[in-house]
Amino acid sequence: MAKLIKNGTIVTATDQYQGDILIENGVITQIGLNLTRKDAVIVDAKGKYVFPGGIDPHTHLDMPFGGTVTADNFETGTRAAAFGGTTMVIDFCLTNKGKPLSQSVETWHQKAAGKAVIDYSFHLMIAEINDEVLAELPAMIQEEGITSLKVFMAYKNVFQADDGTLYRTLLEAKKHGALVMVHAENGDVIEYLISQALEAGQTDPIYHALTRPSLIEGEATGRAAKLTDLANSQLYVVHVTCEEAVQQITEARNRGVDIWGETCPQYLMLDQTYLEKPDFEGAKYVWSPPLRPKFHQDVLWNALKTGQLQTVGSDQCSFNFIGQKDLGLGDFSKIPNGGPCIEDRFSILYSEGVGKGRITINQFVDIIATRSAKLFGLFPKKGTIAVGGDADLVIFDPTVKRTISVETHHMNVDYNPFEGLEIKGEPVTVLSRGEFVILDKQFVGEAGNGQFVKRRTYVSSASGEAVSKKETIRGGVPNV
Repeated sequence: MAKLIKNGTIVTATDQYQGDILIENGVITQIGLNLTRKDAVIVDAKGKYVFPGGIDPHTHLDMPFGGTVTADNFETGTRAAAFGGTTMVIDFCLTNKGKPLSQSVETWHQKAAGKAVIDYSFHLMIAEINDEVLAELPAMIQEEGITSLKVFMAYKNVFQADDGTLYRTLLEAKKHGALVMVHAENGDVIEYLISQALEAGQTDPIYHALTRPSLIEGEATGRAAKLTDLANSQLYVVHVTCEEAVQQITEARNRGVDIWGETCPQYLMLDQTYLEKPDFEGAKYVWSPPLRPKFHQDVLWNALKTGQLQTVGSDQCSFNFIGQKDLGLGDFSKIPNGGPCIEDRFSILYSEGVGKGRITINQFVDIIATRSAKLFGLFPKKGTIAVGGDADLVIFDPTVKRTISVETHHMNVDYNPFEGLEIKGEPVTVLSRGEFVILDKQFVGEAGNGQFVKRRTYVSSASGEAVSKKETIRGGVPNV
């Protein structure tokens, strides 16, 4: 049935205006003033913003890690995302050395099918480069539509790939039109620092942060940027936490390297002292990279404002405090890394960013949706409000004051890292491809309604325009 959203303030990455939106068959068919449609369901958005649905470019749902599995699967995780204003997630598909890439992709399809309530896609982890991987990559990118490849520079003996693998992945990405993503930490040095700490009897959660100093995040970020420059390829640095990494990204961008950076709500809002909480509660705040001293927060906010960082992902990777995080009692290195952020990403960025004057409302839309849509081959079908685009929309009340709490969140986990944070603004109604998922703050969606989205290949300028095959600009690839 057609839907007509009336009287709202429509906000995109470039514009803000009063208008009505007509939705037919899941697509926006008309935008204007005083629109009418007799058979349409009317949604009154007076006094509210109408935003494009958020795109979360960084989630880990139903993911095995450290002897356990994340507490949120594709059903609970995407439902919580929808409550929070997110209408699409891109999850990380882990691979195993010696196994076909297609086998891992099929496993992730099985995890998501019949469960996701909003649309989704996958990034593909690359742990090794050999003849088998090289043979499979073109089909993964061009046919499966998985156009982003993840390489870990950390988690030695688990996920970590060597520099040769990263460099060859960058070359292949350049050839086939994929965007390479890196977890940028020096895993070899971290492994040594962890062993030294444990030998000294330093086992509390705070040592997770102290054995992963910001200097080695900066070092790894700079190394990845230089390899990208050498390969004349393209790079996206996930979960940037610190000044040193921002500096490396900024310097590389100034040299003309095609490099992009993402940060996360936890790094914008929480700091290293949270890992010092007594009674092992600091384990709730164990992420990799770790939380940093507080001064790094201003650096990250400024980088978002000036465009040196371009996106905010949740890095959703939830583990219960009781029964999962406590696997690391007596040994911080065994604490499952990650936390629940998928539901609060959208509202925190609005409240702490727009509400406190750190970013503009148009920057908010770009960071929360549009830039990810452009980088990951989804724009303009997703990530903006335009005729012909998917009706992924969020009706947002900017006046509501509320307090984030485990008592009211919808994630399947027993704590909230932002417990007690007072914010202003919340999603009221959320539509995915024109269908209500959240209506007046109530879940009305259905597991399995989310669809896997095949994505287009990478575009150098992230402008939505293809680069000619004959052009040889830095980082440019054809949008085939």
